[in-house]
Amino acid sequence: MPFTKAPDRQRTRSLLTRRNFLKATAASIAGFAFYSNEIARHEIDVTQPTFRIANLPPAFDGFRIAQISDLHLEDYTEDYFLRRVIDRVNKLAPDMVLVTGDFVSRGPLSNAVAFDAAGRCAEMLAALRCPIRYGILGNHDCSVDRRVVRNHMEDNGLPLLVNRSVRIERGGEYFYLAGLDDVEFGQPNLAAGLPADHDAPTLLMVHEPDFADYAATQKESSKIDLMLSGHTHGGQVLIPGLSPLALPPNGRMYPQGHFNVGSFQLYVNRGIGTVGIPFRLNCPPEITLATLRPAVSIS
Repeated sequence: MPFTKAPDRQRTRSLLTRRNFLKATAASIAGFAFYSNEIARHEIDVTQPTFRIANLPPAFDGFRIAQISDLHLEDYTEDYFLRRVIDRVNKLAPDMVLVTGDFVSRGPLSNAVAFDAAGRCAEMLAALRCPIRYGILGNHDCSVDRRVVRNHMEDNGLPLLVNRSVRIERGGEYFYLAGLDDVEFGQPNLAAGLPADHDAPTLLMVHEPDFADYAATQKESSKIDLMLSGHTHGGQVLIPGLSPLALPPNGRMYPQGHFNVGSFQLYVNRGIGTVGIPFRLNCPPEITLATLRPAVSIS
């Protein structure tokens, strides 16, 4: 009888272990991709910060502002998801709605796609029931075509503030809302955008949050009480123990949340959409529902 070598059970176990490991790794990657794309990217987080504002008129004590940002229709934000966001904002019944830029995306799809998306986005935003609503341009809007995006928004009832301010009035009292041009592809002008007087608080919209460091060095900064920004998407993918994986230029100093910069406050919204990859992890889309309160005097 010919000699038959006994099976190498250790080697067989090793191969099976390696194969199982590779299968498990592949399954984990697939699961991560599915969760980040289909679930985490569509989980809406409503944050509710309170901002203490010096000299806030009594008529605005408790005034609530809904901020959304970085809609990025349709790369990769779907129409149905933006409609869900708008419905959620309407249910919050804010006193004012602010959209801090990037209604559309520049690439990888063509500008023709972005032009169409701008029109659809504007039509959907017209469903916001709050009568006081304003926006600003973001870097993607300007890179695609600022004129096209602005015309669509304003034709559908969303005025964009580009280096100008307006008075928000209630009960004979008022504060100022200002907005600047995009930092990367526009010409932001603090002197032109902020109101001339100091008699009322001023809220300032600037798409890119790192502009706050520059603003804080300017003499006009004394007019700013609160700056609202977006742009960063909060980093999109946050792995515990690591820095955010995807922060854009002009959005690396202040990735998300509430900061004090110089003499004013800054709040950075995580945005609704994504760019680069359609993933979010530990960084859900955000609707900010901010409440204004008078500053507490210390005597």
